[in-house]
Amino acid sequence: MLWQPKYTISNKLLLTIRKIGESMGEIKTLRLSDTALAKLELDAREHSTYASTSIEGNPLPLTDVKRLLKTHKAVFRDTEREVLNYNRALQSLYASVRSDTFALNVKTLEQVQGQVVAGLMDNPAHCGHLREAPVVIRNPRKVDEMVFIPPDAKDVRNLMSGLMAFIKANIDKIDSIILAGIFHRQCVIVHPFMDGNGRTTRLFTTAILGKTGLDLFEIFSFENYYNRNITRYFKAVGLEGDYYDLADKIDFSEWLEYFADGVLDELRRVRKTLPAQSEPKPRLEPHHQQILDYIRQHGSITQREYGRISSRSLASRKLDFDKLIKLNLIKAKGTGRGTYYELVA
Repeated sequence: MLWQPKYTISNKLLLTIRKIGESMGEIKTLRLSDTALAKLELDAREHSTYASTSIEGNPLPLTDVKRLLKTHKAVFRDTEREVLNYNRALQSLYASVRSDTFALNVKTLEQVQGQVVAGLMDNPAHCGHLREAPVVIRNPRKVDEMVFIPPDAKDVRNLMSGLMAFIKANIDKIDSIILAGIFHRQCVIVHPFMDGNGRTTRLFTTAILGKTGLDLFEIFSFENYYNRNITRYFKAVGLEGDYYDLADKIDFSEWLEYFADGVLDELRRVRKTLPAQSEPKPRLEPHHQQILDYIRQHGSITQREYGRISSRSLASRKLDFDKLIKLNLIKAKGTGRGTYYELVA
């Protein structure tokens, strides 16, 4: 039986997802050169690498991380190796998603964890392999205080396989933000590795955003949002108690709102960094958004279908389609009366 997480799609979550779509659309319609895009992607990798390792306690400031990523030293301290490992794993995932070779399975997750902890663990058996021993989550301020007991090692593979199966079964059925958010929290809860769980989870979450259709996933770093208030992040993503006492009661609703807030916050930060000379194309009107929303829900739209949901005249409806085509947001398929419109991938 396919694992099914519990969550409610609240009005707040829906509104945030819509704002994410609007922010993505605005960025996509800017006149950005290849050089500007490359700079955004580099900036995102630097921020992701810094923020994600900082969350786990790495002391290197952002300026040092940026400098380190440009050096070619032969010998590194563990704090430096941790940063370099994360950056390499992130670049590798970017490449695999863009080339459509990213495999959404446990084996890939193990490979990512292996990259994250390479050269940092005393026991090689814990590198690139699901854990085979128990772990406990302790209060970082009171190491004698246990906060959470994750699932037994014997259950880890089945739990992670079930999570991967849920994600794969719902690509194109459930919004990318929801799928990535569910993966993120469930992976943290299962705690599948002896070390590197947080970094591995955040890396894989980024890949899932790209895999499930969130364009421009390479230009923002949602880890930034978490790093600004690490205590809040840990409280939102984690649990307190014993997994087996809590498993049937876990609800992802509040976490999904928090996760979506992080993505939107980052997209807005990125927008502020864009070159001043970049100007957005004309703003979309509600009737244009109505067309895009219909296509997202049904896959395509025809003139006849638009006429059923809109009171605009035939001439106006034709102009609406023409404008969206010129903005490269939709494309026409078919000919004559068989013409229909789809989103541009």
